[in-house]
Amino acid sequence: MIDLSCDYNVGCAPELMAALAAANGTQHATYGFDACSARAKEKIRAAVGNADADVFFLVGGTQTNATVLAAILRPWEGVISAASGHIAVHESGAVEATGHKVLTLEADEFGRLAPGTLRAYLRSFYADPTYTHMAQPGAVYLSHPTELGGLYTAAMLREIRALCDEYGLRLFLDGARLAYALASPETDVDLPLLGGLCDVFYIGGTKCGALCGEAVVFREKQPHFFPAHKQRGALLAKGFLLGVQFDALFTDDLYLRLGKRGAESAAALREGLRALGVPFSPESASNQQFPVLTAEQLEKLREKISFEIWQSYPDGSALVRLCTSWRTTADDVAAVLEALK
Repeated sequence: MIDLSCDYNVGCAPELMAALAAANGTQHATYGFDACSARAKEKIRAAVGNADADVFFLVGGTQTNATVLAAILRPWEGVISAASGHIAVHESGAVEATGHKVLTLEADEFGRLAPGTLRAYLRSFYADPTYTHMAQPGAVYLSHPTELGGLYTAAMLREIRALCDEYGLRLFLDGARLAYALASPETDVDLPLLGGLCDVFYIGGTKCGALCGEAVVFREKQPHFFPAHKQRGALLAKGFLLGVQFDALFTDDLYLRLGKRGAESAAALREGLRALGVPFSPESASNQQFPVLTAEQLEKLREKISFEIWQSYPDGSALVRLCTSWRTTADDVAAVLEALK
């Protein structure tokens, strides 16, 4: 059985396992103050083009989203998110559990928070004479790719940045699947752009070839984030385990090469499904593909492929998610297409 239900169902890329094995017999400084983490941080600063960036390593995406937002928001502030955003739907209320409301806005068909939607909300919010009695917007949360595989354009991000500056908001971008977004042939967004526009974003490792780990990148020094993530149990005592992995990921462009594998597999899958006349909803440019399959196709696919159903329809058809990753092979893609012929 080939599992395309998600992109984090195997261990890690061989290069990272080798690096972990090499580091295993050596003593390391704790809590991220080790030499491997220091090297990784320097490599990430170089990759984002910001020597002043502050970099921290956390374990997973939900932990990172909740910890970062709790640290950057004031007690009376909430965070603006697309209604389909991960923090609004699939994190069991983790952000709300920190005491901050998720302020949801309608997304476009690709799950993106459109600049026009954000502008209209902010104008309406501050035009209300009772707005001081409401949870105040303090940050904007984006994910790239989105939950529906959508990619923000550089123009969209610049426009959202301008709105954040106008209204005094922090911009936070969830990059759990960032490697696949950066590798998409349809994107004009790169790490230096994110490093320049976002107050904070993270480089996803868990879904992009690492055993675990996310690299949080602040545009400016953050002297209070160390105690903030320590307080929330998000500081790994054996921090070198994360530093070793990101040191490897940012050596010889491994992170981008792993992302390219997943992106190329997704493109091959998309083209093959198109050739079979399979519709999409939406048609994604990321490693997540959303075909609409008939009841007969679903039964055929279940015999060989594990996948997620996102929406079932009365006629027995369904919108499904097929998720490629750095480990997806040409044979995996061929097995999907063969099952649906």
